Amino acid sequence: IFVLGIGFFTLCFLMTSLGGQFSAKRLGDSPFTIRTEVMGALESRGVLRRMSDMLEMLMKRMDILARLENSTDFHKGDEARFPLDRFQPAAGLMERIQAIAQNVSDIAIKVDQILRNSLLNGKVVEGRRDQCEVPRDPKYPDCAGKVEWMRARWTSDPCYAFFGVDGTECSFLIYLSEVEWFCPPLPWRNRTEPLPSPPPLPRGQAAVRGDLSPLLELIGTGKESLSFMKKRIRHLGQQWLRAARRLQQKLKGRQQDQKHILIHIGFLTEESGDVFSPRVLKGGPLGEMVQWADILAALFLLGHSLKVTVSLKELQGHLGVPPGRGNCPLTSPLPFDLVYTDYHGLQQMKQHMGLSFKKYRCRVRVIDTFGTEPAYNHEEYATLRGYRTNWGYWNLQPAQFMTMFPHTPDNSFMGFVSEELNKTEKQFIKSNKVSSMAVVYGKEASIWKGKEKFLAILNKYMEIHGTVYYETQRPPEVPAFVKNHGLLPQHDFQQLLRKAKLFIGFGFPYEGPAPLEAIANGCVFLQARFNPPHSSLNHEFFRGKPTSREVSSQHPYAEDFIGKPHVWTVDYNNSEEFEAAIKTIMRTQVDPYLPYEYTCEGMLERIYAYIQHQDFCSASSPPLPPKAKSPAMQSSPSPLALSPNSTHLVWSRSARRDPRAWPPLDSLQVWLSQAQHSCTQTCRRHGLVCEPTFFRFLNNKEVFLQLSVTCDSTEYEMNHLYPAVAEKVGECYLQKEALLFSCAGSNAKYRRLCPCRDYRRGQVALCRDCL
Repeated sequence: IFVLGIGFFTLCFLMTSLGGQFSAKRLGDSPFTIRTEVMGALESRGVLRRMSDMLEMLMKRMDILARLENSTDFHKGDEARFPLDRFQPAAGLMERIQAIAQNVSDIAIKVDQILRNSLLNGKVVEGRRDQCEVPRDPKYPDCAGKVEWMRARWTSDPCYAFFGVDGTECSFLIYLSEVEWFCPPLPWRNRTEPLPSPPPLPRGQAAVRGDLSPLLELIGTGKESLSFMKKRIRHLGQQWLRAARRLQQKLKGRQQDQKHILIHIGFLTEESGDVFSPRVLKGGPLGEMVQWADILAALFLLGHSLKVTVSLKELQGHLGVPPGRGNCPLTSPLPFDLVYTDYHGLQQMKQHMGLSFKKYRCRVRVIDTFGTEPAYNHEEYATLRGYRTNWGYWNLQPAQFMTMFPHTPDNSFMGFVSEELNKTEKQFIKSNKVSSMAVVYGKEASIWKGKEKFLAILNKYMEIHGTVYYETQRPPEVPAFVKNHGLLPQHDFQQLLRKAKLFIGFGFPYEGPAPLEAIANGCVFLQARFNPPHSSLNHEFFRGKPTSREVSSQHPYAEDFIGKPHVWTVDYNNSEEFEAAIKTIMRTQVDPYLPYEYTCEGMLERIYAYIQHQDFCSASSPPLPPKAKSPAMQSSPSPLALSPNSTHLVWSRSARRDPRAWPPLDSLQVWLSQAQHSCTQTCRRHGLVCEPTFFRFLNNKEVFLQLSVTCDSTEYEMNHLYPAVAEKVGECYLQKEALLFSCAGSNAKYRRLCPCRDYRRGQVALCRDCL
């Protein structure tokens, strides 16, 4: 019965498989049909071979049983004795099984031959048989290797069949020369007329808009996170519109081309988990959504054409992604001048754009909360030097990463906005402050855990209020003497801050928007000093993030850019210092304060300048002769000159100025750092900001000589600390890789050459003449 079953199964399989193969083979089938039959052929051959192998194994097993039947041990004991008549026909069975196995093997060979002949005889490309040869053109050195890859892997992604690849050499070469660009055009292909391309999108001037209602419709619905962003835009609507009118007056009629911009919020897609939307109403972090809402409002008011996506399917549709697994280029040129996304969206774009990602990545702007330093961004360097993390290594221009706070000048500072008060509101707040009222920064109960000591000291002087989420009862981490309001809507939270004297942080969350909102509403912000500073080397939160930045407090921006009397940073491990700070704060009178760069006008001004001037698709690279045996001998004359007080270098009056350079070259100052100081620190010590765009003018041995630095030897190397000098040994080092120019990073061995610039008051991202 078993053998008959095997035979019947084999017969059914062959009838079904071969019938399907030959009936499906029709001229004029789509590329997907051809791919199906080829894959079916491969699978059929494999199944036939496996059946043959299985029958051979069955024969071997039967042979073993036959030998056991003849052994003496096999018959010992009545209980174990098998009736001998069961094995009488063993020889006949063996012969039948062997015959079936031989038949299956023969059929597999015949099927293989038939399918090979059908593929060779049935495929015609442009009326020609498959007689194409791989061209040998030195201009296309990768052509042969790519054809070899296509032979082996063209069925690995349906997108190749979508573009007409059918397994023939000619189809490989057509694809690699006309869709991709690894092979030369085939001479027999009549390409006198270019492929039809979609008409260019209408482009006009970007006119400042006066109504945010269309933006709210554009954002869409269906997620709590989207509802939160729309509420925020509505709440700040009038403030945005007033700021847009003021910027329009400041620009005095200057025109800006309208950009077509795709905004893809990757962390809200289902494919990335969308962990934020379910937590919006449960005390989850809102900083990213605050920033995205403000970015949407600013781009829309500046007059640009926007598309907003929060799903992978919408992203693929807007980009023109061919069907398949993302190995092929886009079906048409990218219809967007700029794409704003995050790290999740960046990964999704790379996965689905194929080779087009490399072509268009210069148009991407990555909203990156904590920043990405050049050492982590350069893939080869990060891998070799141990800087590779879960997030970096994209080989973008570092300024394409846009941060929430000005962490490092290597990245562009995007920011967000806080509500701005008029004079009447400020006066009302000052007269209604309750000097003995404190609000704790932290909506999650875990933030309060282990803080009983601080809370007990604070409770001696102030009434403590919290906004901790809870479902049915007070979280156990929140002491009974704390008046917990639960999660509050934004307006109610603002009212609470307007009454409170103190807004206190217990070390987490890092660098959120709430402290700026509290300071803008007249609170003093008290935070802990971290000793030693927190970084990826010693703290779990920063581990894996693409930055070596050391955080000396919960909110470094508030500490460094605002400071006392609005911001107090103290050692919480010192109870006396902590208690003394509370007493002093209760007696201190402060006005509501908001840095200009966090107003609506400040953010509009900044984004306007970025869109107008940042061009990473045609950025000029510095002269770097890495192959030269003696790079120092090839250094060109420096366009810099010693300053009147001989402390630093400035742009020479006689040097040529590129009017398109941004920031303007007149804003440049070159300083030599102290050992163990980064360029960010060095420039800040002189009241300036490090400007990585200017590094290319410093990467020259002549600059060391102008600053009276002796270079016994000069080398080009890949290192994010270069250009720099090791003074003890008289060795000077110049940068070999432009992507590694970095304001961040220091070493006790080196003094770094640092490019610094001035900046607008309250707008650290822009120099005085940058607007």
